[in-house]
Amino acid sequence: MQSSTIRELFLDYFRSKEHLIMPSFPLIPQNDPTLLLVGAGMAPLKPFFTGEKKPPHPRLATCQKCVRTPDIDRVGLTGRHATFFEMLGNFSFGDYFKEEAIAWAWDLVLNGYRLPVERLWVSIYEEDEEAFNIWHRNIGVPSDRIVRLGKEDNFWEIGLGPCGPCSEIYIDLGEEAGCGSADCAVGCDCDRYLEIWNLVFTQFSRQVDGSLVELAQKNIDTGAGLERMAMALQGVSTIYETDMVRPLYKHFKNLADSARQNQEVPLRIITEHSRGTTFLIADGVIPSNEGRGYVLRRLLRRAVRYGRLLGIEGSFLTDAVTMVVDKMGDAYPELKERHDYIRQIVGLEERKFQETLAQGTEILEGFIEEIIKSEKKTLPGEKAFKLYDTYGFPLDLTAEILEEKGLSVDRDAFDSNLKVQQERARAAANANYGTGGDGKYKAAENLSTTFTGYDTLEQDSELLLILNNGKTINDAKTGEVAEFILDQTPFYAEAGGQIGDTGYLESENGKVRVKNTIFAPTGQIIHQGNVEEGKISTGEKITASVDVWRRDGICRSHTSTHLLHRALRNRLGDHVNQAGSLVAPDRLRFDFNHFAALNSDDLKFVEEEVNKMVLANVAVDVEETSIDKAREKGATALFADKYDENVRMVSAGDYTIELCGGTHVSATGKIGLFKIIAEEGIGSGLRRIEAITGMTSYRQTVERDDLIAAIAASLNTSEGRIKEKVEEYIAEHKQLHKQNQELKQTMAGFEVSTLITAVKEINGAKMLSAQVEADNPESLRIIMDKVKENLNSILVVLGAVSDGKVILVGSASPDLVKRGLQANKIIKQVAARVGGGGGGKPELAQAGGKDPTALPEALSAVEDMVREMLKA
Repeated sequence: MQSSTIRELFLDYFRSKEHLIMPSFPLIPQNDPTLLLVGAGMAPLKPFFTGEKKPPHPRLATCQKCVRTPDIDRVGLTGRHATFFEMLGNFSFGDYFKEEAIAWAWDLVLNGYRLPVERLWVSIYEEDEEAFNIWHRNIGVPSDRIVRLGKEDNFWEIGLGPCGPCSEIYIDLGEEAGCGSADCAVGCDCDRYLEIWNLVFTQFSRQVDGSLVELAQKNIDTGAGLERMAMALQGVSTIYETDMVRPLYKHFKNLADSARQNQEVPLRIITEHSRGTTFLIADGVIPSNEGRGYVLRRLLRRAVRYGRLLGIEGSFLTDAVTMVVDKMGDAYPELKERHDYIRQIVGLEERKFQETLAQGTEILEGFIEEIIKSEKKTLPGEKAFKLYDTYGFPLDLTAEILEEKGLSVDRDAFDSNLKVQQERARAAANANYGTGGDGKYKAAENLSTTFTGYDTLEQDSELLLILNNGKTINDAKTGEVAEFILDQTPFYAEAGGQIGDTGYLESENGKVRVKNTIFAPTGQIIHQGNVEEGKISTGEKITASVDVWRRDGICRSHTSTHLLHRALRNRLGDHVNQAGSLVAPDRLRFDFNHFAALNSDDLKFVEEEVNKMVLANVAVDVEETSIDKAREKGATALFADKYDENVRMVSAGDYTIELCGGTHVSATGKIGLFKIIAEEGIGSGLRRIEAITGMTSYRQTVERDDLIAAIAASLNTSEGRIKEKVEEYIAEHKQLHKQNQELKQTMAGFEVSTLITAVKEINGAKMLSAQVEADNPESLRIIMDKVKENLNSILVVLGAVSDGKVILVGSASPDLVKRGLQANKIIKQVAARVGGGGGGKPELAQAGGKDPTALPEALSAVEDMVREMLKA
């Protein structure tokens, strides 16, 4: 029975039992901070079990995709452990209970899946007499086929609250799948007795005193692993032999080096992890160094590493994505929808880690040699940390490689080094923000400032405090620089990427030019500036005036970032999240999660969509509301930010809704023209877009018009014919280049005639080693090819000097390669003699060097190298 049929049969069966069939939930838990990833069928339904939400139906059934990593180290070692799996489940919320759950499970196993009853076993919790009676008296399972297991195996609970006994159905895969022990039975950790269905009877509540109280509403939570059910129904002993997984396994086996194709564990690991990575990325997880992103990165990097051990080269996991999509895309349409995106992320992460792996493995192997020589068993934590901090080599991978050699890593010392680094980084951040231990703003800690800048840009206020280098002063005079704190202010302090306001503070006696506005560590708004006129004193009445033109520019930029965020999500997908920003009066910068550069079509789409919203002149509304109501309305929140119960929600019609404390235009039309000026990568999985708005965008348009006019004048054509004229020049350039190449070929022919006379024969093999005139590797290869045209069987090594550096090329005809003459090995030795390096293939190689004076001697040594190779 195929896996797709197993899935359909399960859901159809429970549909007939009046269950509502729901699609799989995403692997990223929704509104559940206690879970990193969905690892069980019931996990997304937790609000229904706890009573937090009312289920759409008292009976539900799902086929839920799951990722669970506690057993990651056992993947490959057994035939049944996996990080990714599909969990078939039926659930009851205060409706049916044990009798129906047991009866239906047994009915489906026997009459639906038609598993042989003589191979089936049942386990129950040792004290659950009710379950025993149902299985034995009602269902008719012999008592010697019902195994009682203890609390550790057959009682589900997580701390206080709902809990209950479990009952499981097992299938005996036969002695050949077992451990061979005389005590092997249900509950053994070997592969013989395979659990195919787990029924959890949530009937108690664990109290603080440890007692159990019967629940008024009892629930059913069952889980049948689809892959394990497929093992049972397809008569195989591992998940890697099932129809969903076997094609992947065979694919990787064919890619492996022929001498390593029987290395079972690495093949299993690559196969299993390729499924999990595909599904995680499809659901919006991207590789990172923390949280669920780290789970994904670990799966990817383990697969890459084990692929290397099998001799698999290149980005081999990328093609596996397509195989997973082809096999499972019908059941999970999101795989087909995001196919290209998944391949892109896997490919980028794979290539990046292959570089890290090569470098890190080489260094780690050196450390291992040192440990073995010193007859020790543990890698010092500081060395493991160096691998992690300097080379990006994960601690888990270091530990795994060491374990394979019977060694370990000092994790405590590693953690200590990591803690020191984090504290150092924290101290640096504090210093940057003026929050060090010097108590610079200690005098302000009991003061408070009310911000009024959402509603007004001019505010009458009282000057509460003046600070000069952290010291309290009573007044500041003309020319003096100081920091000023008011009881209320319209000045926006730098926060959330929006830069601080500038403007003026004026009293009857003086005037301050405010050059920046920031927050003190304890929340007061600090106006930083210098006194331009007179004297200003504590206690005076002050008029605080924000620079209106500058603030308007900031508002244009800030609202533009919200429109840009939504346009990027519409184009690239909902995985796009803001990772940082700069909101300034003349420009904006927006950092976001994405794994590839945006092409010109992407940028045009995003820019056009934002400008359409600008032209629509949609009202920008601000609403103070609760965090729950904001989420209900679909407001976007920054993932890393923490929010109070009451939040500020900024919306531009139905197009974008975000939680934001910044300042904005009243309508999108006030943004003017939005123009993207740059897009670049700023880190792994991070992109940055820079844009301009308003008059800055207009001025750039004028400058471009002037530039186009200047280019047209220099080309002696009209602006409308610039493209045509440039294409004419390019065609002319190509023709000249072609003529130049033909001339080089002709000159090479003359030189070759001389070179052929220098060909030597050693043990029946012709060889030529010479220095020639060439200004680049391409010219050198032309000469080499001309030599080969005249002599079919020959080894050629040519060298030249260009711009003070050595260029080398080498070639060996196939018959000489068979005799042991390899161009890459020879060229590598020659390059070493001229202070360089290089490589290639046995038939063709290229190198360079830094010492032109050593070239003649290096080329003359080729003859001896040939003699040695032919001897071998």
